Amino acid sequence: MLNNPFCYTPSPAIVEAARDLTARIDATPALRELFAEGKMLGVLEVEPPDQVGGDASVMPGSDRASRFLYAFSGLAGGSAFVEGFVPPVFAWTREDIQAASPEDSRRLQDWLFEQYIVANGRGERRSIRQIFADRGLVPPGGTGDCAAPKLLNYALQHGLTPLAIGEFWYGASPAREVRHAGAFYPACTGKCGPLLKWMMQGLAVAPNPLESDAHWSIAEPVVRYEDADLLVAEKPAGMLAVPGRPVPGVPPRRSLQDWLSTYCGQAVSACHRLDMDTSGLMVFAKTAQAHATVQQQFEKREVTKAYLAQVGPGPRALESGARGKISLPLAPDWYDRPRQLADPQHGKPAVTEYEVLQTLSDGSALLRLIPHTGRTHQLRVHCAHPAGLNRPIIGDRLYGGIPAVRLMLHASYLSFRHPEDGHRLFFQSDIYFPELQSSDQ
Repeated sequence: MLNNPFCYTPSPAIVEAARDLTARIDATPALRELFAEGKMLGVLEVEPPDQVGGDASVMPGSDRASRFLYAFSGLAGGSAFVEGFVPPVFAWTREDIQAASPEDSRRLQDWLFEQYIVANGRGERRSIRQIFADRGLVPPGGTGDCAAPKLLNYALQHGLTPLAIGEFWYGASPAREVRHAGAFYPACTGKCGPLLKWMMQGLAVAPNPLESDAHWSIAEPVVRYEDADLLVAEKPAGMLAVPGRPVPGVPPRRSLQDWLSTYCGQAVSACHRLDMDTSGLMVFAKTAQAHATVQQQFEKREVTKAYLAQVGPGPRALESGARGKISLPLAPDWYDRPRQLADPQHGKPAVTEYEVLQTLSDGSALLRLIPHTGRTHQLRVHCAHPAGLNRPIIGDRLYGGIPAVRLMLHASYLSFRHPEDGHRLFFQSDIYFPELQSSDQ
């Protein structure tokens, strides 16, 4: 069964193939030059053609008996064709554009996406423009040029059975995105989301764990405080904080808000948010007045919050007791939600204080993080970005963290004024990544 490209841990075979490809590029000056800018590369393991009566000559590269296909996203050194990599879905030329002679850029893009014909596991073929149009969408520029659709399309067009897929970064991290050399990343949601879902129809593909309550092993929430106005509870990693948007054909996920409403026998509302991947303390209101009062404290930054995080090894040294501040403006990556970009020009201010609590023998470190702003994925980006700590949080599937049983980020401290009488409430969570087994802890 093919792993789901939107949430996966790369198989050992894919990891080894990625290392082999990286070594080949490093050892070949011409390839090093082509990919010097930094590039997302893809690996697809397929059933060896000679084992299924296929034609081994369809495998690009000198090793015709190989069971791996390779691809790169976009262009490499301005070229869509590089020996040893699968070809693009469609390679247009200036002559093609002149012959098409569309009247404006919108018509030109429509024409181009009509030429991008892809296959799916049912043997059907359809243009990218039509695939998106069927869902009431317009494909963003560059759709179909990412590594994953190139790989799947080539395999399906040549009768090869996909077994495992992975996309990883080669080279230096770009200035805005968080990409770490050698780290694996999920397929993007904007360009590849609708496209890959159509292409995978008819294939045996693992379900996306992010679309079910099977995402990590979700424990039961723990209620830490309750009165007539408030509830404070610890959210398990992998549980939604509030109900998500309905997805046709996908059963609704349970959220902490739903769970607490059932627990106390009345509707409650979240006064703030935590990422699904993050565990820890949250406050919920039982009345509209309590909700407005506490939420206003969050908006005015009168609430004190702190998080515990474990970051993996990295190039930046972190000494126990070290403190610092990260100021890195953030903006949404509209083509790959919910990822965020570091954007000094258009991003909103985001400030995080950090303290190194402990360094571990495996090169990882335990941190206390105090956000002074509340941007989406702020702590994750500030830890992972080269202009931040350059040390992704372990288990961070979006920003290059070492694969783990969960995201090692926990909301451990919360303090705010009670909405009724104004006295200060303090909450401290002593639970710290119980899933992680380490002698250093």
